[in-house]
Amino acid sequence: MDRGTVYAVAAYLTWGLFPIYWRWLHSVPALQVISHRMLWSCLLLAAVLALTGRWRQFRASVLSARVIGFYLAAALLVGCNWLIYVWAVNAGHVVETSLGYFINPLLSVLLGVCFLGERLRPLQWLPLALAAVGVLLLALFYGRVPWIALSLGGSFALYGLVKKTAPLNSLYGLTLETGLLFPLALVYLLYCQVDGQGALLHQGARIDALLIGGGLVTTVPLLLFAAAARRIPLSLIGVLQYITPTLQFLIGVLLFREPFSERQLLGFGLVWAALIIFAAEQLLARRVRTLS
Repeated sequence: MDRGTVYAVAAYLTWGLFPIYWRWLHSVPALQVISHRMLWSCLLLAAVLALTGRWRQFRASVLSARVIGFYLAAALLVGCNWLIYVWAVNAGHVVETSLGYFINPLLSVLLGVCFLGERLRPLQWLPLALAAVGVLLLALFYGRVPWIALSLGGSFALYGLVKKTAPLNSLYGLTLETGLLFPLALVYLLYCQVDGQGALLHQGARIDALLIGGGLVTTVPLLLFAAAARRIPLSLIGVLQYITPTLQFLIGVLLFREPFSERQLLGFGLVWAALIIFAAEQLLARRVRTLS
C-alpha cells in the first residue's frame, strides 16, 4: 500500500471513530464542545503555520474581503455541521448521522448540476433516484423527515461547494475558517466559565484533555487527507471515503446498540445500492476516458 493510500485510510478511519470520541464528552453541552473544537483547532493550525514558516504567506493571502467572505460562509457551514453531528451522536442518533455521510456525495453531485452547470451522464441519474427513494422510505419508517441526515449531508455538500470555488489551499482555508469563529468561541467559553457552566477545569482532567484534544483530532485527519489528495487519484479517494460512514454505522448498531429495523435496512439498502452504482459508473467512465 503506497503512502497516499495509507494517509487516506488513516484519515477516514479517524473520522469513522469520531462517534466514540464525542460520546466520551456526552456530559458537556454540544455548543461548548464545538467552541472548544474551534478554539484549539485554530491555535494548533496557527502553530503549524508558525513552525513551518508560512505565517507571513498566510496573512498575505487572506487580506481580501472576497477571501474572507468565502471562508466566513465555509466556517458557518462547517460549524453548523459539527454542532449537529456532536449533538446527534450524544442524543443516540449515530446511525442517522452515518446516513448523512452516505448521501453526501450524491448531494454534492446534485449541487454541481444546480450551481456549477455540471452535466450528469444518463446512468448517474439512477443512483440519485434510488437514494431519493431510500430517504423517502426512511422518512416514512421514522415517522418524520430524517433531518439529522439531510442537515449533515446537505451542510457538508454546501461546504464542499464553497471550498471548490474558494481560493486558498486546505491548510490556509481551515486556519482562516477556525480563525473567523475563534473570537465567538472564545467569548462564549469565557461567558460559560464566568457563569459557572463551563466544563473546562470543572469536570476533571479527562474531560479537559478530551476538550483540548478536540483540536488535534480535528486537524490531524484533515492534514492527512490533504497529503493523500496530492498523492492518489480522486477515484480512489471517492471509494475510500465510504470507510467513514460505514464505520460510524457499525459503531451505532453494534457498539451503541441503536435500534435498526428491517424497514430501515430497506431504506439504507437503497442508498447503499445507489452508492455502488454511482461509484461503479464513475470508475467505468474514467476507464473509458483512459482507453480512448
